[in-house]
Amino acid sequence: MKHSFILLLLLLLFFQNKTVKAQEFGAFPSVKTGAEQTEKYISKLKDKKVALVVNATSYINNTHLVDSLLSMGINVKKIFAPEHGFRGNADAGFDISNSFDSLTKLPIISLYGNHKKPTVEDLTNIDIVIYDIQDVGVRFYTYISTLQYVMEACAENKKQFLIFDRPNPNGWYIDGPVLDKKYESFVGMQSIPIVYGMTPAEYAMFLNGEKLLKDSAYCETSYILCEGYDHNVKYILPRKPSPNLKNMTAVYLYPSTCLFEGTPLSLGRGTDKPFELIGFPGSKIGKTYFTPVSKPGASNPVYANQQCLGIDLSIYNGGFFFDQKKIFLTWLIQFYLVYPDKNEFFTSYFDKLAGTEKLKEDIKTGKSDFMIHQEWQPDLLKFNETRKKHLLYKDFE
Repeated sequence: MKHSFILLLLLLLFFQNKTVKAQEFGAFPSVKTGAEQTEKYISKLKDKKVALVVNATSYINNTHLVDSLLSMGINVKKIFAPEHGFRGNADAGFDISNSFDSLTKLPIISLYGNHKKPTVEDLTNIDIVIYDIQDVGVRFYTYISTLQYVMEACAENKKQFLIFDRPNPNGWYIDGPVLDKKYESFVGMQSIPIVYGMTPAEYAMFLNGEKLLKDSAYCETSYILCEGYDHNVKYILPRKPSPNLKNMTAVYLYPSTCLFEGTPLSLGRGTDKPFELIGFPGSKIGKTYFTPVSKPGASNPVYANQQCLGIDLSIYNGGFFFDQKKIFLTWLIQFYLVYPDKNEFFTSYFDKLAGTEKLKEDIKTGKSDFMIHQEWQPDLLKFNETRKKHLLYKDFE
């Protein structure tokens, strides 16, 4: 155990010496999203009653999709909103109520909390449902769970389903444990790894093709693919996909640092660097002090108003992650080793996020990042064989 701790400290020093600036959001003009290619779908929407599954990422350049379609004479009847709400400013896990959009007066139906799936009533007088949400390609990011529920509802009610595809900013690798169905939940509904390497349209093809929808239903699905994108492209998001993913560094760190949501530690919610800071009061690791406070998108953060000590991961940019192509377990392992009460380190939520209890047990028994990654490989290879059957873009090399 002593040698393992020394190795982890050496790795931490290595990470901290690779100092770079956090990578911000910005335009990526060589890629056109599905929504931007209006000439490919407007004629299909004429004289149809349309429902939109959208949020704060659903833009055509600088105009929200809802406003764009209305300006083109499309009969938009209602909006379905996923976690974080239609405008994308609600806390993670916060129960969003149904409401009306103040600008368009359209009804907004929340697909979160106790109403995750559109009902028969929700889809009455709707001809086609359009899904246009920017994902980050991580299993426990709940937009793909919403995608599945919407597909099931469309299949059951015989509604057309159209996806305006968007690039996957983590679509250039796959990694992590494949979910054990014993731990199926809204943060993990299918047996896929944490980083699964598919766009929303590809994931929809996967759900349909592998008969993974409820009762093996088939959803009549069409899509508008992105232009200029494949799985080798390192796509930079034009805007934040949710309140606490504030830059591309956070997006790249998310598959690794979100696992800390299943521990007592702070991962920076309530600071300017959520998912980029890790620590707790009295930590023996790190040189960075931070104090979480209540703020929009983080109304009751862990260790609110308490000074934490830990590590600042905002020093990494895309190049570091592109070289590694992996989920980083070193930070999780090292904090487990120094946490004062190891019996309290892993909460019940950790297994849901990991999709398995084995990751927790491997860390408890002292296995290294490398050893755990080696254990994942057989399941990853098997998953990738299935994944490749449903790809709509050239795969990563």
